[in-house]
Amino acid sequence: MTLRKLWIKILASVSVSMLAWGAVPADAQFGMLGDLAKRAGVSMPSLRKAPITTSLADAAWGDPSQDGFVPPLPKRNLAELQRTPNGGFVLQPGYYSFHDQSYCLHAGTHGPGNGDGYLYAPPLGAAKDAVIAIVRNSVQHPEIEQHTIQTLLWAILSRAKLEDLSDENRVAAAKLLSARQLAGLNRSVVDMLSAGPIANNLPAEVRAALRAEADLRQMLVTPGTSYGELERVAVLAGMAPVGAGSEAVPTGRWSEHPDGYWVRYLPGSYTNTVVEIWVPDDAPGIGAEFDPATHIAVPGNTARQRLIQSGRAYRQS
Repeated sequence: MTLRKLWIKILASVSVSMLAWGAVPADAQFGMLGDLAKRAGVSMPSLRKAPITTSLADAAWGDPSQDGFVPPLPKRNLAELQRTPNGGFVLQPGYYSFHDQSYCLHAGTHGPGNGDGYLYAPPLGAAKDAVIAIVRNSVQHPEIEQHTIQTLLWAILSRAKLEDLSDENRVAAAKLLSARQLAGLNRSVVDMLSAGPIANNLPAEVRAALRAEADLRQMLVTPGTSYGELERVAVLAGMAPVGAGSEAVPTGRWSEHPDGYWVRYLPGSYTNTVVEIWVPDDAPGIGAEFDPATHIAVPGNTARQRLIQSGRAYRQS
């Protein structure tokens, strides 16, 4: 059976169950885009909710009282801890560090920069389950290159149909996603906001993100597009402005995770982040799972990228 026939069979097997997963009401907002458009006085058309909506407003666990604090313990490699089937780690008392593969979840914005702080927030949005699944399941598939995983995530963010991607990307998606998730990501989408009078009335940062998504959508289904070309659209070069709604978050600020431990993020670039975790002796988080795929590092500067973490160690190529 050819790859395309196998793909069609997977989609057909769940197509009936997907019929109820249709459009949202006309007055529904979809994440930060909907909020910005509403403030701009723009009436939004009926569209599905944004794939990932996690924003600075969702990063409610930053702990300024711990700024400058360094746990008075030897730092240990998080990889020493017991792993979970999710590719996570069973936390024990101590101070840990893990240099992981991280991924851009905000195309058309700038990568990390010196002096920028990041806070914990959970994945939110219509495609959060698929995004988590790709990153989480990648731990069990070390043969899938980091660039391929990032490409799949950009495909989801830009609402490209996975069935139109390259053979390599479709094979990777079939390994990392369930049949239902695959079918859900192959639904048609409306991109009427990317150009025209509606887009012209949106804030500049929203127009830039929409243009990047539209460009990525086209490039992802164009044979021969290189990863470098995708990266130039998704990751902006040059000096990052201060985005609307930004907050002053210093480098290395701890977030008090709701499971009962502290975590902070020190990105080297969008591709890799040093995650540090502090679990005091009496912390409720002892025995809890740290699942990196459920952690999005959200920058205080909204012009920079949200970075989802993974349980795969980063190795400089």
